[in-house]
Amino acid sequence: MDSVTMNSERRPFSIKLWPPSENTRKMLVERMTNNLTSKSFFTQKYGTLSQEEATDESKKIEDIAFETANQNYEKQRNGDGGAAVQLYAKECSRLLLEVLKRGPKVEADKEAESDITSAREIWFDISKGRRAFIEAEEAEELLKPLKEPGNSYTKICFSNRSFGLGAARVTEPILVSLKDQLKEVDLSDFIAGRPESEALEVMKLFSDALEGSILRSLNLSNNALGEKGVRAFGSLLKSQSCLEELYLMNDGISKEAAQAVSELIPSTDKLRILHFHNNMTGDEGAFAIAEVVKRCSILEDFRCSSTRIDIEGGVALSLALGTCTALKKLDLRDNMFGVEGGVALSKALSHHAELKELYLSYLNLEDEGAIAIANILKDTAPALEVLEMAGNDITAEAASALAACIAQKPHLTGLSLAENELKDEGTIQISKALEGLIKIKEVDLNTNLIRRAGARVLAQTVVQKPGFQLLNINGNFISDEGIDELKDIFKKFPNMLGPLDENDPEGEDGNDEESVADDDDEDELGSKLKNLEVNHEN
Repeated sequence: MDSVTMNSERRPFSIKLWPPSENTRKMLVERMTNNLTSKSFFTQKYGTLSQEEATDESKKIEDIAFETANQNYEKQRNGDGGAAVQLYAKECSRLLLEVLKRGPKVEADKEAESDITSAREIWFDISKGRRAFIEAEEAEELLKPLKEPGNSYTKICFSNRSFGLGAARVTEPILVSLKDQLKEVDLSDFIAGRPESEALEVMKLFSDALEGSILRSLNLSNNALGEKGVRAFGSLLKSQSCLEELYLMNDGISKEAAQAVSELIPSTDKLRILHFHNNMTGDEGAFAIAEVVKRCSILEDFRCSSTRIDIEGGVALSLALGTCTALKKLDLRDNMFGVEGGVALSKALSHHAELKELYLSYLNLEDEGAIAIANILKDTAPALEVLEMAGNDITAEAASALAACIAQKPHLTGLSLAENELKDEGTIQISKALEGLIKIKEVDLNTNLIRRAGARVLAQTVVQKPGFQLLNINGNFISDEGIDELKDIFKKFPNMLGPLDENDPEGEDGNDEESVADDDDEDELGSKLKNLEVNHEN
């Protein structure tokens, strides 16, 4: 990845970290392919991809990550490219995790095949197979079914194929002929690798061809749109009055692009799903997105994760979300709302009685923000099924409020408080809250400074649950004796216990006061906390 140059006057080395060499990119693809095909915590749970699918997915991940990082570098060319390298690595890691959690597509396709047979005649999809360019001649052949008189296609997917100008010109009249019958259009990742001028012209051709269609769903994700791209789709976006689903993920939605989105989709009273994942929105862009959200009175599923939103934007977005009383799924992960944003979000959550899934990981909430959210959430969203608040610097100080909230969620199936600092004290309080939940299936408290006492109580709590599937407490400070104890607790159900390969029996320095020093059945902390009751009154 590094190239080093030095002039003839022997000036200091100039190190250039971006862009990575082709060999480095190839090696990264190979590493990700290996991760997708090797036995791990995720493949054990979700399934292992075939070599072919893993290779295809890894190449796609690397392409998207490279494009995202390169855009960032082009906007800030000063420096050695270190920031681009970090973003590149982070995007690869994030996208890889998404594929791991999704599992193999092939298996999912097999399971769904019987369900979609009757609908096959209305769904036209060219996204299968390898990502590739498509030019005029191939487009003529590939799109023939769409030209057949009387065809009943209402859904089209052109994703994973990169349309050149020639192919777009072939496609344009076909789309014009179909636009009165189309209900769902997926144009995600359909201009990859094209020069900007050509890509913009292709987008405008497709947009003009589909203008006036009455779509239910539109997906423009993974196209590095930016403001120019958003405006290239202006005629299509402005003409949509019945849109229910809009996806603009990984599109380089900056503040200017977000403002363009707000301008171009003024009619959003029917929108139920709105996804802005992985963009460069920032605080100023969040203000524009907040205006869109305010107009979405029946919004049910909102995703605005990994969008670089800080405190001010988080507060503005939270205020807007307070108007969306029909929300069932909310994903704000990987932003920087901070304590202030968390408190504002807690007020919005008081209006979300229908929530079933809530993803608030990596928001920098700290104890104060987490407590504010837990206190409000305790008395609302009675049907909540998934709660994620990983990576928020939450300590045992917030455990009482979190436990009281969790205890009031009888439908909870998944809980993640990973990468916090709950330690044994907080872990045991959470464990006590889980005792009354019979539907819980997955609990993730990895990397929480947990030792033997906390791990034991948590394990004893979940192993008894009917239908429980997985406990992840990797990356903690559990002693060797504690590990043996866990394995014994799960000896009848070994697949319920995730791997412990990153556990550190010695802790950070091997001398922590909470360290378990003997082999007795109960240590001092465990004895003090084993009968702890969850405080339901705050």
